[in-house]
Amino acid sequence: QGIHPCVRGFTTAASEKSHNPKLSNKKGNLEMAAAGGVPQFASLYVGDLHQDVTEAMLYEIFNSVGPVGSIRVCRDSVTRRSLGYGYVNFHSVPDAERALDTLNYSSIKGRACRIMWSQRDPSLRKSGVGNIFVKNLDRNIDNKALYDTFSLFGNILSCKVASDMTGKSRGYGFVHYETEEAAKQAIERVNGMQIGELTVEVTSFLKRDDRDTPKSAYTNLYIKNFPQDWEENKLKEMFAAYGKITSSVMMEDKLGRKFAFINFDETESAQKSVQELHGKDMRTDEQKAAQKEDDIPELYLMYVGRAQTKGERAREVTGQTGGGGGGDKKA
Repeated sequence: QGIHPCVRGFTTAASEKSHNPKLSNKKGNLEMAAAGGVPQFASLYVGDLHQDVTEAMLYEIFNSVGPVGSIRVCRDSVTRRSLGYGYVNFHSVPDAERALDTLNYSSIKGRACRIMWSQRDPSLRKSGVGNIFVKNLDRNIDNKALYDTFSLFGNILSCKVASDMTGKSRGYGFVHYETEEAAKQAIERVNGMQIGELTVEVTSFLKRDDRDTPKSAYTNLYIKNFPQDWEENKLKEMFAAYGKITSSVMMEDKLGRKFAFINFDETESAQKSVQELHGKDMRTDEQKAAQKEDDIPELYLMYVGRAQTKGERAREVTGQTGGGGGGDKKA
């Protein structure tokens, strides 16, 4: 196994005591706030870093705020290339707070860095408490603009606009507050307001497995048992008769059998496809003539149904002895 990407960095001499578990006291860096959840160890996460940013560069910037104990830029265990994020550990919480307030979204080698508390408790990070989802964002709204808008309602643990590989906004983002009360206030005050040129929708963020999406409301289809000599274009041509297709993909399983996913723009198109095509016999006359009496229809009639998520399939397998139909990939 490779070395953890954050194992290597550098530690100042003054910080050796605070980083030795035999020497450090029970409070200090490991202490957590009694209320709220803001980490009271003085550790900051620094993300969105340019690949050429080094520990020495970060030390020069952050040590100007207060004495820095240690810094690590996380790197690929094999290539040693920067992964674009790191950690800065201060000796005192006030210094870390001051760095968060003054350096967040400042430019380092031409790229705005994103700073937040290093949340080392995964249960707090994954609980979803205080987390909100912001969609229909103006594409010109960046991380700093989103932070400035939502910081009015409480302490923010993390804030990010989703972006593609080129750094362009995808039109939605996430804000994680210290408290659920701050999140509720943000939803109440900002939902339906105009930010930039667009009116945003702000809701509580739900993890995928917690979303209660009606099974009748779907656009993504799983398809199998179609002629094996068909290419993706042939399949798309058939399904395009029912509505606009936004994406599609055709693959093969380990036995070389083809299957596909097709995603429609509208639910009605997907439902119509299921009604018209599910169970249709796509075999040639020769194949039909060669059919055996004990052939199982489910193995040769075309299957068209709603694509299932991994969570749904796992629950289905747990709840019954037989496997479920449908796929878990988004076309």
